[in-house]
Amino acid sequence: MFLLLSILVAVLPVSTEGGEIMWGTEAKPHSHPYMAFLRIYRNESGKIRCGGFLVAKDIVMTAAHCYARNISVILGAHDIKKLKNTQILTVLNATKHENYNSKTKANDIMLLKLERQAQLSKAVNIIDLPKSQDLVKPKQVCTVAGWGDLANCTLPNKLQEVKLEVQESDVCRKLSQSYNNSIQLCVGNPKEKKATGKGDSGGPFVCNGVAQGIVSHQLCTKKPPRVFTRISSFIPWIKKKMKLLQQP
Repeated sequence: MFLLLSILVAVLPVSTEGGEIMWGTEAKPHSHPYMAFLRIYRNESGKIRCGGFLVAKDIVMTAAHCYARNISVILGAHDIKKLKNTQILTVLNATKHENYNSKTKANDIMLLKLERQAQLSKAVNIIDLPKSQDLVKPKQVCTVAGWGDLANCTLPNKLQEVKLEVQESDVCRKLSQSYNNSIQLCVGNPKEKKATGKGDSGGPFVCNGVAQGIVSHQLCTKKPPRVFTRISSFIPWIKKKMKLLQQP
């Protein structure tokens, strides 16, 4: 579902775009140990992929639009075609935000309770979450990783990463009346042509080692920016749901 790429290559003649196309690159193996690869099985659409990230030994955070009744989580992966030494866990409970809107993608956040606790290691670890008052500022540059589509519309086996810049809220508001800066982030400089893509949904937007956003959706144009869920706005909800999910 997500990609690290410049999508304009596929839709515009080369002559209309000057300068170098900037791509995501393959991540150093296990440099993002919190990353989770989600295999999602939906009867109507078959198997799809999303990203996610480990926020407790038995809890993965992702996007609500990645919901399905049948999800398996792979931890410790770099090349998803080589799963030796990875941890493959079944999801017991997928809890979407109760106010998730499938049309506007507002409140696009979900917690996955795993069948058992992950075994932490150099390849598998928990990422920190922000405090409620933490703010990600425009022009701040943070990192996204995922196994989503590449610029040539193929799906990579190896984890990709890209650095993206936070935009002023007006940049996304001009493209979508439903954009809500209090619960969403506007991410990706349209001049740089670097973006997430189909298959990266649910992955974390990481700033200084803290997961500040969740990859959510693109707007009416294929070029950046994209809309990410602002995690700091959901900290009370996250704490409440995690407590419920972790009850015996």
